Amino acid sequence: MNESLIPACCKGEDLQQQIHRAKKNGNKNSFDIWWLAQSGFLIQWNGTCVLFDPYLSDSLTKKYLNTSKPHTRMSELVIEPHLLDCIDIVTSSHNHTDHLDGETLIPLFQVNPGIQFIIPEANRDFVVERVKCKHDYPLGLNDAETLDIMGITFYGVPAAHNLVERDDLGRCRFMGYVMKFGGWSLYHSGDTLWYDSMIDLLKPFQVDIAFLPINGNDPARGVAGNLNSEEAAQVGKQIGAKLVIPHHYDLFTFNTANPEVFAKAADAIHQPYRILQLGEHWNSQSI
Repeated sequence: MNESLIPACCKGEDLQQQIHRAKKNGNKNSFDIWWLAQSGFLIQWNGTCVLFDPYLSDSLTKKYLNTSKPHTRMSELVIEPHLLDCIDIVTSSHNHTDHLDGETLIPLFQVNPGIQFIIPEANRDFVVERVKCKHDYPLGLNDAETLDIMGITFYGVPAAHNLVERDDLGRCRFMGYVMKFGGWSLYHSGDTLWYDSMIDLLKPFQVDIAFLPINGNDPARGVAGNLNSEEAAQVGKQIGAKLVIPHHYDLFTFNTANPEVFAKAADAIHQPYRILQLGEHWNSQSI
């Protein structure tokens, strides 16, 4: 490992075995979370593994090498996608490569032939080309729509990156997902800024855990922005989230944030939170 990179607390085959054990012992009374870097989270409940927005390659670093926008990696790769051989459901919230990566998804599909793949319906043509799959393979979702898979319900929620952008048929190109199962409710925002109806849309879900970005919106970066630390804390507070887990930092040097700034903002308004380390395991019995 490059000693300048932020290390994972659990990685590779050790992490693979940890996930396998959790899946084997999974039940309806608790669930498990691992942060796999950027916006990638693995959820295990009742023997089902759901993978949100994985980016587990160096495709962007290679793509932007020797350009004016280098994607210099800050943290080591937590796990190679072919080691995640027990995934039942995977999502992409939008078409940006750190949320829809062919070098992650194609090998993931190869080792999980029965995997279900949730995408914004508006993005189907782009997704199919990127991951080289059959046109009818992904499960498309729009805002205010639901999918029921393996005892889990997924709700589509708009995301503003930077706008709530829709196609000609009114379907969202940028999405978040609420995942409801066993009496719990998790919200994975994808990439989003704060938009007018956001709080009113999310409050009724009674979110237990909100996964929210904290890297902010700096036009000088040349990429679409996100909530900053203070905004992420406020969103969690206003929707009544029992816990906020921040994401979208510590991957690329040009587009990151200090999670301690988020921690201070959350402490100031008494919003519960948990900052995960790369590859760290968290169990719902802690909530």
